[in-house]
Amino acid sequence: MMTDTGAPDRPQHSLAGAAQKSRTFRLYERDIAARPVPAGLYVVATPIGNLGDVTLRALETLAAVDIVACEDTRVTRRLFERYGIATPLSPYHDYNAASARPKILTRLEAGEAVGLVSDAGTPLVSDPGFKLVCATLEAGHQVTTLPGASSVMAALAVAGLPTDRFFFEGFLPARDMARRARISELAAVPATLLFFESGQRMAALLADLAAILGARAAAICREMTKLHEEVPRGELPALAQIYRENAGIRGEFVVVVGPPATAAATDHDTAADLDGMLREALATLSLKDAVEAVAGASGQQRRRVYQRALALAKANGDVR
Repeated sequence: MMTDTGAPDRPQHSLAGAAQKSRTFRLYERDIAARPVPAGLYVVATPIGNLGDVTLRALETLAAVDIVACEDTRVTRRLFERYGIATPLSPYHDYNAASARPKILTRLEAGEAVGLVSDAGTPLVSDPGFKLVCATLEAGHQVTTLPGASSVMAALAVAGLPTDRFFFEGFLPARDMARRARISELAAVPATLLFFESGQRMAALLADLAAILGARAAAICREMTKLHEEVPRGELPALAQIYRENAGIRGEFVVVVGPPATAAATDHDTAADLDGMLREALATLSLKDAVEAVAGASGQQRRRVYQRALALAKANGDVR
């Protein structure tokens, strides 16, 4: 069947189907009926730790849709058990996205409402939801967002660093050289930087940030909204030292690093300042990596930085 616009009609959400399953959620020991929602994809933010950090609209929508696509069904099921939601769960993650995505699109074509959640926070941030949203829009289906918790915004709120401009990088490369190269590229970004990292790599990340970015102000947002939440603040070298001495610290981390000083290029324009940056970088990096890091952080010409680095390395008998 075609409409007068020439586009095919989309089946509407079946109210008969709503009667076949319990579309309720529980709040303060009361079961609340969820109102039906139109067909489409619903991108729903969920708590980043504390299960109380969920919106009423999110609960009602998750109870109303026909199915919820999630990264890990075990994680989402804990939220559903807390709020008495019986909607079926279907895994959608990096490893099955290619095969799961067509099945979700088939459900949307049949007029169903599908929820999309990540393990924590707002979907599409460091998860495969982006491709599903693009495919849904290309197929002509409605996409609705239900905003809520975000570890990025939560970290910005408590870090005590500039929030007028920020750059979210997410996870840096795991390999040392690739990670250092990327940090060097980010050194001149005139904004607060945000990184995700896991506990086992925090010491290495902070060591590289300190070596390349210098004594910038930073905050380590660990286990936000959870029982053991902490936000140590300080300059990168001091924070790197803490994690070097306590490499076993576990948890989920958002690292927030302040922007470069506006006069950074001027401050490091003298040979003495450049030598100081190079000595610090050469203490942990190869000559090549140190040159890239300092050139990016100082704004100096790479050739000049290389010449000074080579002279310093030869003077110390350490050309790597």
